[in-house]
Amino acid sequence: MKKGSDSLFLLSLGCPKNEVDAEVMAGLLRQAGHVLVDRPEDARLILVNTCAFILPAKEESIEAILTLAEYKQRGSCRHLVVTGCLPQRYGPELARDLPEVDLFLGVDEIPRIAEHVAALQDRESRDRLAAARHPSFLMDASLPRLVSGPKHTTYLKIADGCSNRCAYCAIPEIRGPYRSRPLDDVLQEAEHLVQHGAREIILTAQDTTAWGKDRKGGERLPRLLRELARIRDLRWIRLLYTYPAGLTTEILEAMAEEDKICEYMDIPIQHIDDDILAAMNRRGGSAEIRKAIRQAREIVPGVALRTSLIVGFPGETIRKFNALVDFVRETRFDHLGVFVYSKEEGTTAAKMPQRISAKEKERRRQVLMEEQAEISVEINASLVGTSQEVLIEGRGENPDYPVVGRCRRQAPEIDGMTCLKKRSLKPGQFKTFRIIASDVYDLFGN
Repeated sequence: MKKGSDSLFLLSLGCPKNEVDAEVMAGLLRQAGHVLVDRPEDARLILVNTCAFILPAKEESIEAILTLAEYKQRGSCRHLVVTGCLPQRYGPELARDLPEVDLFLGVDEIPRIAEHVAALQDRESRDRLAAARHPSFLMDASLPRLVSGPKHTTYLKIADGCSNRCAYCAIPEIRGPYRSRPLDDVLQEAEHLVQHGAREIILTAQDTTAWGKDRKGGERLPRLLRELARIRDLRWIRLLYTYPAGLTTEILEAMAEEDKICEYMDIPIQHIDDDILAAMNRRGGSAEIRKAIRQAREIVPGVALRTSLIVGFPGETIRKFNALVDFVRETRFDHLGVFVYSKEEGTTAAKMPQRISAKEKERRRQVLMEEQAEISVEINASLVGTSQEVLIEGRGENPDYPVVGRCRRQAPEIDGMTCLKKRSLKPGQFKTFRIIASDVYDLFGN
């Protein structure tokens, strides 16, 4: 190792956007001579990249920090560094309450991570906290990135921050306003990822449909999608976090016309009641949501739709909740996730009367998940007998279906898998299989 370098264990929590940040920091630290290790007990430097989106994410981050801090007492760890959204949002409190941590770094410190660590190792670091009040960092293709997951599937963050100002969400305060990466820069990173083995690229941002709107030049998401589709050896392009109010016919037409773009859309709608949507400060109401879904299905036949919902938001009466249940039944999303509303300090919704108990919120979440399970069973059963192109992921746990992969309608980690009988398959391969069985979330092919 270089002078001042250490063995490094890095844990990243939260969303794929956070994962990309962690991969950039890993790339910068490796460039500085640090060597990544798989076990915290083998590391002299431990870095935790945190999430602070909602209460459960904050609790998970704190628990991880405290668990890894134990290695400073009984392991070889010399320094514990905490980065990302948690110190960006709660830096002074953390520095006071977690003396086990040597350094807290906000999101703007990502490109300077190696400098901070070097100063810490040389005992030149006096301040335990560095977090800009108004974040402005935007990654670019020149930064090294050490992809942590399988190389054949990679996230590509096309923007940072958010300007939507939803009433329940602290992301604009944590990450700053929406900032799009330039077209050429995104394409440069995509080319690099493909050259190093990526066959599926998943576009991510707080709102992918807003890409380019904050920049001069008129570049918008449809052009980016079509340019990405021209990259040789790239097989799949997948789109996450498409804000329903920004889902234009041009975006849908690009998806329908470009074979490489998966017929899959993540459209987080949060609710369907107009009063709740207005209180949430969501752009567009129920009519716009229904129109976006209708157009998606008309323009992109067979499109798989995923959404996320929030239950227990202030003002959600039983009647309004039942309307949401009816909407889920009639719309029949292919994939659906439900969040229990979390009161986040500093947000507009935190000042609203909070009258729904935690028990009732959880009951409502469970009702929706049970409804979705029935829908998912029926949709998956309808796919039996069809042929599906599958990206092989690796070995599974079912001895009758020893290999697992994903078809175009399944995103990694959040959706089900396609389980396969054939054994002689390698991760990163694409093969077409006939679906012979299904269950609530998974498909089974031969």
